[in-house]
Amino acid sequence: MDSTAFYLLLLLSLTAVAIPPTTSATTIGVTYSSPDSISSSVLLSPDRIAEKVVSMKIPAVRLVDSDPAMIRAFADTNVSLFLSVPNSMVPLLASNRSVANRWVYRHVLPFHGRTNISIISVGNDAISHSPDVSPFLLRAMQNVHRSLTDLRIYNIPVSTTFSYLDIIPTAFPPSAAQFQQPIGDVIIRPILQFLERTNSSFLINLYPYNVYRSNFGITMALALFHDSPLSYLTDLTTGLDYRNVFDMLVDSVVCSMAVMGHENLPLIVAETGWPRSGAYFRKVDKTMLFGEMYLKLERLAYSQPTSKG
Repeated sequence: MDSTAFYLLLLLSLTAVAIPPTTSATTIGVTYSSPDSISSSVLLSPDRIAEKVVSMKIPAVRLVDSDPAMIRAFADTNVSLFLSVPNSMVPLLASNRSVANRWVYRHVLPFHGRTNISIISVGNDAISHSPDVSPFLLRAMQNVHRSLTDLRIYNIPVSTTFSYLDIIPTAFPPSAAQFQQPIGDVIIRPILQFLERTNSSFLINLYPYNVYRSNFGITMALALFHDSPLSYLTDLTTGLDYRNVFDMLVDSVVCSMAVMGHENLPLIVAETGWPRSGAYFRKVDKTMLFGEMYLKLERLAYSQPTSKG
C-alpha cells in the first residue's frame, strides 16, 4: 500500500455504514470526515480520495461534511454516498423553505444523475450534541424532502441519525426494548411516521463500546465479536442467544420500532466502531477489530425483529 492510501485509511473513520440496498444484502462502507473535522494535517484532494476509495473497492461512503467538491469527485463511480446536514443548520431548514432549497441546489441538484446519493441525514446525534435542535428535526426533514420532490427527485430518501443510548435506555433483553420517554412519543414517533410515509429508513449509531462501558454485565468478548461457547446472553422471551453486542443492539432498535407499529421500517447503521485512543481497555488492534466487524456485518440483515446473521 502506498503512503497516500495509508493516509486515506487514517482519514476514513473506522466505522461502517449500511446504505439502503436494492437486494437483501447489506452494503458496508466507511464514514469520511474532512481533515479539519478530525484535526488531521493530511491533505488529499477530493478526486484523490475518491480514486482511492474506488481502488479499495469500498462501495459506500458517509460524508460527514457533505462538501460539494467531494460529492462531485464521486460522480460516475458506483460508490453510494450518504450525505449529512450539520445540526447547526437544522433550525434554519425547519423555519425557512428557501434555506432547504438552497441546500438541495448546492449539494444535490448539480450532481443528480451522475453521483449516487443514497440518503440524506438531516442532523446527527442531535439529542445529545444539540438538544435544542431536536424539536426542529421533523420540520427540517420535511422541508428537505419537499425541496427534492419539487425538483422531481424522488429516489433520495431523507432521515435523521440517532445514537442508541440517547433513545433506548437499556441494551438487554432486546425483546423488552422501547424508546425512552418522552423522547419516544414527542420526537421519534412523528419521525417514524414520516419515514414510513416517504419510504425512508431509520438511521442509528451503534457503538458496542459505549454499551460495554455503561453496562458491566456485558463482557469485552461480547462487545468485540469474540465468538466463544461460554460468551453469550439469552433473551428468555424469544429464546435467542446473543453472542455479540452488535446483534443485541440491532434487535433492540427493531423491537423498539415494532412497539410503535413500524416493525417493517428499514434500519441503517450509520456508524459503528471502537474508540481509537483512551483508557487501557480501549487499546485494541483496530485493524483486526474492523476486519472482524466487517465480516460479521456482511452477514446481517435488518428486515425484521430478532434477525441476526
